[in-house]
Amino acid sequence: MAKNDDIKEIEDLPGIGEATAEKLRAAGYDTLEKVAVASPHELAEVAEMSVDAAKKAIEAAKNATKVEFITGMEEYERRQSVAKIDTNSKNLNQLIGGGIETRGITEVYGRFASGKSQIGFQLSVNVQLPPERGGLGGGVLFIDTEGTFRPERISEIATAKGLDYKSVLENIYLIRAGTTEEQILAVEHADKLIEEKNIKLIVVDSLTALFRAEFVGRSSLGERQQKLAAHLHKLQSLADKYNLAVYITNQVMDNPAVSFADPTTPIGGNILAHAATVRLYIKKSRENKRVVRLVDSPFLPEGECVIKITSEGISD
Repeated sequence: MAKNDDIKEIEDLPGIGEATAEKLRAAGYDTLEKVAVASPHELAEVAEMSVDAAKKAIEAAKNATKVEFITGMEEYERRQSVAKIDTNSKNLNQLIGGGIETRGITEVYGRFASGKSQIGFQLSVNVQLPPERGGLGGGVLFIDTEGTFRPERISEIATAKGLDYKSVLENIYLIRAGTTEEQILAVEHADKLIEEKNIKLIVVDSLTALFRAEFVGRSSLGERQQKLAAHLHKLQSLADKYNLAVYITNQVMDNPAVSFADPTTPIGGNILAHAATVRLYIKKSRENKRVVRLVDSPFLPEGECVIKITSEGISD
């Protein structure tokens, strides 16, 4: 039997060979940590093994994984490395504490054509600027699930910032996801691209569109939320691991239980609400103005600001 120090992968667990490991990974048990907290009966069913064998594998996974503690001061020092991307609006920057933060997920939800994608385009340009100009000097992974990515719009915004639009577009790595599987895999396989291309911003526009289309009805709600939770967890882990920013857009629905206030409610339920570090609601105002409201943040007070969407991008 393998010693705890010898167990590095799922295949190293007792009773788990390559074929069994593939079954576990296909079912979402792709790390030792996930096996360690699994139910013996669930693991046995997925891996087509006995419950006793599943218990041994789970126990070995628990012994092979470590829980690391850090002090509050160590976390404070880690937080000093958090960087921010300029949104191109001083009002919006002030509302969210200086810009879109790395090591976190910023969610913007709103109705159709409210400006969610426009902010994503602006950030995709600004992140490529040097730090002294409000950027991070890095590239972009842009996951487009609704066919909203427009290189012409990126070109306009880049030109307005005095940048060569061709170089800016060359530094944006686009994936058009047509299914939730393609969307999830784009994030699961992102590590290599992030390292090779110095990716400092991941945009998912929109996070929930495909989940909403594929998982219809209450009977599929549990599976949808489980997959969405795992997807968000991977996005957050990439943000932490590579000190990058994640910007996601979200669709909305009208809540029939709300009679007098604004019935606009974001999709994704509590799982998405808890996963987003900063949550913003954007809505149309007069002319080309938008009202942005800070709905939730762990360290900022609620508030709102007005921004404009012009041919040159986001502005006050």
